[in-house]
Amino acid sequence: MIGKALKERAFFRCRRCLAGIVAISLLALQGACAGGAGSARAGLACEPGGGIPVLDYTLIRTLPHDPAAFTQGLLIADGWLYESTGLYGESSVRRHELQSGRELARTALPAGLFGEGLVLAQGRLYQLTWREGVVRSYRPEDLQLLASWRIDGEGWGLAFDGRHLIQSDGSATLFFRDPGDLREVRRLQVTAAGRPVRGLNELEYVGGRVFANLYPTDCVAVIDAAGGSVVGWLDLGGLARRAAAEAPGTDVTNGIAYDPAAGSYYVTGKYWPFLAEIRIDGLSVRPAADPR
Repeated sequence: MIGKALKERAFFRCRRCLAGIVAISLLALQGACAGGAGSARAGLACEPGGGIPVLDYTLIRTLPHDPAAFTQGLLIADGWLYESTGLYGESSVRRHELQSGRELARTALPAGLFGEGLVLAQGRLYQLTWREGVVRSYRPEDLQLLASWRIDGEGWGLAFDGRHLIQSDGSATLFFRDPGDLREVRRLQVTAAGRPVRGLNELEYVGGRVFANLYPTDCVAVIDAAGGSVVGWLDLGGLARRAAAEAPGTDVTNGIAYDPAAGSYYVTGKYWPFLAEIRIDGLSVRPAADPR
């Protein structure tokens, strides 16, 4: 049983690494997130190019985070922190106390589902699954399952712009869906200096911008939600190196959530031992553009 579980985990890491190698090659060509030789994530950092700035951030504090959590989605709503975790047989949705990081509730997914992005929209949580095409919704108060739908293709990240769910699938495309029936409404191609930005993973929508973790890097793309252009890069490599020093075996950065009450962001990664609250310097929250 133990050997099977280890092989399964290695398989899925391998699969995403293969997808990531393609993403890294393309990113290197566009001068966005570039890395040195070695492992798929070694030395990855955001680099300016085409007039796109690398944004500075200030670390406010860190909170404890389950180092066994394969984080796939992160969000803050009504003063609570919610998290989606992945891997077959280990996927879950969790509710945390924001000020302490303490876990208050957890709902496990069936063993055949691989949890991915998570968002709150119209009073309920939505959680993607990776290859299964299943989208689950929960009551946020107690994480009770309310309903489920099916969509085509893979599910990676999820956000909400106040009108539509925004979904990524690891490509350079964002999909906008009706939260009522998950019907696809439109698509948006994400580009930097005219080239597609692939590897779009966990998402957060804030004031007309989409923040997207770029798998398998420690870089976050800040995207104009109206036109799809990258307007800034956020390099979280320093936090990733700190996480690896504290808990060897950590994986890439994944998970970004905005706290509107404080004007700060919470970020973490797969198997990270902490959540980091940061303030992104020089980035104001603009009124959202009309998504139509």
